[in-house]
Amino acid sequence: MLLVAACCARTQPPAPPAGAARADLATLGVTLTIESKLLGERRVINVYVPPDYATSGARYPVLYMPDGGMGEDFPHVVGAVDVSIKNAIIRPVIVVGIENTERRRDLVGATTVAEEQKLAPHAGGADRFRGFLRDELKPMINARYRTTAESAIIGESLAGLFVVETFLLDPTLFDAYIAADPSVWWNEQTLVRSANEHLAWWAAGKRALYVATADVQDTQDGIATLATALRIQAPIGVTWVWEPMPNEHHSTIYPTAALHGIRTLFAAPEPSDPE
Repeated sequence: MLLVAACCARTQPPAPPAGAARADLATLGVTLTIESKLLGERRVINVYVPPDYATSGARYPVLYMPDGGMGEDFPHVVGAVDVSIKNAIIRPVIVVGIENTERRRDLVGATTVAEEQKLAPHAGGADRFRGFLRDELKPMINARYRTTAESAIIGESLAGLFVVETFLLDPTLFDAYIAADPSVWWNEQTLVRSANEHLAWWAAGKRALYVATADVQDTQDGIATLATALRIQAPIGVTWVWEPMPNEHHSTIYPTAALHGIRTLFAAPEPSDPE
């Protein structure tokens, strides 16, 4: 129960004064809004572009992130991306953060567990949120920015659960998936317990998955179940990394896991040897 409460307790912080918000945007990117017919609400979207975007004329892959508000995880993930690009550790990438409105609705499937139903009474919106990403947000970003066909998604806790669920249920939505301490214990591990079934019929082709886990035993057990299914089924085209971080807690893992995951899946090519 305490674990459920901790993972579901992330709340929307009060909006900063207008001047403070403008300073953040000048540093980190720009803020857009989208009127979502699928979700029936306006959503706030934060977008970071690589340092050379204005002058390069190049196209870039896109990293999408739930929990992507300026008062949520957007700043530290963008910080990891920005410093990695500037040091030529990763390929340049656009980051698109989706600010939450009702996190416990959008990021999880339905649950039969009474404690989870109490803490997330509107749970079950993950499929609809995926539809928003596929049919509304991605087309908007592709129309506004110079993007390639390559995209990825990153998330932690319930957002990490959403990442793993999307990898298993709708794997063609993204090319790469990064999940930090995903809450795969949700609904008595129903998702990872069904992994064999989904992976046995894999037809999504080349996909990459990076998962990091902290010192939460239920999460470790759930990812062990997923890892076993990945080893047994060995879906063609799938590369995956499970990185245990036993010295991290659920509340501390995201900055480290985000950095490791981004550098793993977006690694810059090795420089060619001079002739």
